[in-house]
Amino acid sequence: MTRLAVVAACLAGYAAAFPRLESHLLSRAAAPPQGAGALPVTPPPFDASAQLVSTSGQYAFVPPGPGDARGECPGLNAMANHGYLPHNGYATIAQFTEACQTVFGMGADLAAFLAVYGAVVDGDLTAWSIGGLPHTGIGGSHNDYEADSSPLHADLYQYGNLYTLPKSQASQLLNMQSDASTANYNLEVLREFRATRFQQSVSENPKFFYGPFTGMAVSQAAFTFIYRFMANKSSEAPEGILNQDVLKSFYALSGTNDDVSWSGCHNRIPDNWYKRNTVDAYTIPYFLTDVLYFSETFPQLNGVGCNNGSVNTYDTISVSTLTNGAYTAAEVAANPICFALEYAAADVPSLTGLPTAELGPLASVLSSATSELKCKPIAAINKGALEACPGFTLYGGPTAPVAKGAIQPS
Repeated sequence: MTRLAVVAACLAGYAAAFPRLESHLLSRAAAPPQGAGALPVTPPPFDASAQLVSTSGQYAFVPPGPGDARGECPGLNAMANHGYLPHNGYATIAQFTEACQTVFGMGADLAAFLAVYGAVVDGDLTAWSIGGLPHTGIGGSHNDYEADSSPLHADLYQYGNLYTLPKSQASQLLNMQSDASTANYNLEVLREFRATRFQQSVSENPKFFYGPFTGMAVSQAAFTFIYRFMANKSSEAPEGILNQDVLKSFYALSGTNDDVSWSGCHNRIPDNWYKRNTVDAYTIPYFLTDVLYFSETFPQLNGVGCNNGSVNTYDTISVSTLTNGAYTAAEVAANPICFALEYAAADVPSLTGLPTAELGPLASVLSSATSELKCKPIAAINKGALEACPGFTLYGGPTAPVAKGAIQPS
C-alpha cells in the first residue's frame, strides 16, 4: 500500500463526522459567576464508566527518557507519557486521531484535521513528531503550525526557544483563581488570559507575529483546549471543572501560585480523571463558537498583524490584501475559522512544495471543514504583506536567536 493510500485509509469515516454547527451554540450569560462561563445550553450527559481515562497498567505514567520526543503541547506530551501515543513521541495519523478521541473526547473532524495537517506539513505525510525539528515535527513548525502568544510557553524570538515555560506566565494564570478550593479555569477565565498573553507578546516580543492560520486558529486552540479538554467531568459538573491540581498535573507544575516549579515534559493525566462524553465531542464547529466567545471581549484576535522589529510596534495587516479581496474584515470577524482554514488551504501548496496528489488527504479534511462551516473560498493569497513582518519565518524552531530588545520575564 502506498503512503497516500495509508493516509486515505486513516481518514475513512471522518469526512461525515461533522455535527451541525447549530447544535454547539453556547449560552453567553452577561455576567456569569465563576465556573459558569460559556457553558452549553443543555448540560452534556455523564457516564462514569465510559468517560474515566485509565492511568494504570499499560497506561501508567512513564517519564520520557533519552531519545523520546516531547514538545510544547501538554496534551500530546501527557498522552505519550501514558502510552496513548507511542512513548518515543512519534506517531501516525491514525494513532494521533484515535488517541485524541480516546483521551480527551475530541471530535473526529478536529482530531483528523490536526493529525493530517501535522503529517503533511511537518512530517513525512503519514506520521510526525510531537517534538522534532523542521519537517519532522512541531518543534520545527514555528509559523506554519506552532505560534507565538502561547498560554504558558515561550515565544520563539523572545526566549530563543519554544520550550521554556516562564514561571511568571504560570503564576499569572494560577493567580486568576487564587482560591484553590473553588478554582475553575473555565473559558471565561481563559479568554481574559488570552487577551493578556496577546498584549504581553506585543509588549515583550519584537518579532511577535499573529498569522492567518497559526494565530487566528492554532494559538486560539491552545487556550480553548485547556478548559475544553483538561476539565474533569462529573455527574455534578458534566461540562467539567478545571481546578488547580488538574491544571498543574497536565502542565507538569508544582509548588505555590507564586513559586511555581516546572518539571519539564513530565505532563500527567490525573488519576480519577474523566474526559468529555462522546455525544459532547469537541468539534471544529464547537471550536468556532469558542473563538467567537474570545473575540467578543478582545476583537483584535480576529485580525492578522505583527510587531515591526521593536516591542509595541504592532500593526494590523489587511485581510483583503492577503486574500486578494476574497475576505473583508467584517467577514473575518463573523467567522474567523473560515478565514483561517481557507487561508491554510490556499497556502499549503506553496508552503510545503508538495505535489497535488500528496496534498490530497489534507485537502480532503480542509474541504470537509470549510463545507460544513459554509466558508467562502480564497482563490489565491498574497504573502507579500506578511513577508514585511520581521517575525514571519516558516519552519522555525525549536531554537532561534533572541530578538534584539526582547523582554524576558522570569
